[in-house]
Amino acid sequence: MDKLNKKLMVEQLDRKLAKLHVLKGVEVPSRGWINAIRTTLNMSLVQLAKRLNKTSVSVREIEEREEKRTITLKKLIEVGKALDLQFVYGFVPKESSIEKMIDKRAQQVARDVVMRTSHTMKLEEQENSEERLRQAIKDRAGILKQEMPKHLWD
Repeated sequence: MDKLNKKLMVEQLDRKLAKLHVLKGVEVPSRGWINAIRTTLNMSLVQLAKRLNKTSVSVREIEEREEKRTITLKKLIEVGKALDLQFVYGFVPKESSIEKMIDKRAQQVARDVVMRTSHTMKLEEQENSEERLRQAIKDRAGILKQEMPKHLWD
């Protein structure tokens, strides 16, 4: 994949993920979304079971699986439809964007490479200045961001 394509993919993904950023602070209710929505609607287990064509025991098990974080996406979608809700699924970068995540990792890898080389040069009494090291890290990080080699994530 060429550099322009990689950059375009990062930009497109960042635009999609940016829409989810508003959800970053939302906490899952302690007993799960299904239980919270069902009880807020004053809907019984039997009523939700009827909508799902299941038993009330099965619905209780579904709620328990969500609470334990072992529920499947397929099941969440099914329950969402039964509750006339749209299930939304995605990830929110811990950094502000995928681009920032790539930049941070490129900086880390570049620093490791440059400092390893610098250490070798220091042993050979060919030490570089702090400014030269900073510039070398910046340059190397720029190349890593542009090329985005697989080893960036090792």
